Amino acid sequence: MQKNTSVFCMGELLIDFYCKDTGNNLETGKLFEKQAGGAPANVCATIAKLGGTAAFSGKVGNDPFGRFLQKTLQEQGVDTSMLLLDDVHPTTLAFVSLMENGERDFIFHRGADAFLLEDEVDQEYVKETAILHFGSATALLDNPFQSTYLNTMKTAKENGKFISFDPNYREDLWKGNIEEFTELAKQGCAAADFVKVSQEELEIITNESDLKAGVQILHQVGASFVTVTLGKDGTFISDILNQEIIPSIEINSIDTTGAGDAFVGATLYHLAQADEPKAVLKNFKQMKEITYISNKVAAVVCTRVGAFTAPALHEVL
Repeated sequence: MQKNTSVFCMGELLIDFYCKDTGNNLETGKLFEKQAGGAPANVCATIAKLGGTAAFSGKVGNDPFGRFLQKTLQEQGVDTSMLLLDDVHPTTLAFVSLMENGERDFIFHRGADAFLLEDEVDQEYVKETAILHFGSATALLDNPFQSTYLNTMKTAKENGKFISFDPNYREDLWKGNIEEFTELAKQGCAAADFVKVSQEELEIITNESDLKAGVQILHQVGASFVTVTLGKDGTFISDILNQEIIPSIEINSIDTTGAGDAFVGATLYHLAQADEPKAVLKNFKQMKEITYISNKVAAVVCTRVGAFTAPALHEVL
């Protein structure tokens, strides 16, 4: 493996059970489909599909679900040498149903991903990898994983590594704890060279409804380069001195699941090709080109159903 050109992604790998009985809640729904899930894992799969190398660091249960997830990542071409199978805790599960009013019915059964310990992370890999991505929806919820996550990010920053951060806010997980999420997300932004947020996340973290003003707050916190995904309206990018909205492409969207992760994966894939990824962030013209391609990758994902549906690079180009 070429560690210096690979991307290290830390976070959750879980099973999503989607209710196929459209319009039913979890109480009345009967038919569920098992799918691999987890934002950082999806980023890894996107990088691998585009032709890059990516390694996933996290924990699943040593059970049928965990082994299914391990095999799924391996089939995607992702390095799973840092994926641990836990003999004590089961694989994390999420049950989701989309009801007739458009609201989600959601139940989350936290399992093994919450118990990744700092001494279980390959610190040599952290030191040797050029780009590290922290984009977990669950990592900031509780210890011990919260400490492992933040301390790994701190170690990477101290070693001068390129750090990517996506807070991946999920309302269902943070009900009643918005202030805690905001504080932890700001810690992530402060450590990051590259930050990706949605417009909703930007407003929550900065308490600012104005797009440019919110992005400036993230820069003041410490983020070097900020991207704000705007759905069909494109992506707003900023390096403090320059700001611009990079357009998306018109598509017939049927499933937006994983689009943000695909955007991040595509961006990190291109940054990993550079000898000095941090230097690329200072080339606004080059970042505009990368963002446009990443928008296209995310758009293609929206035309496909399910997780891990990123296109190959030749399909995008």
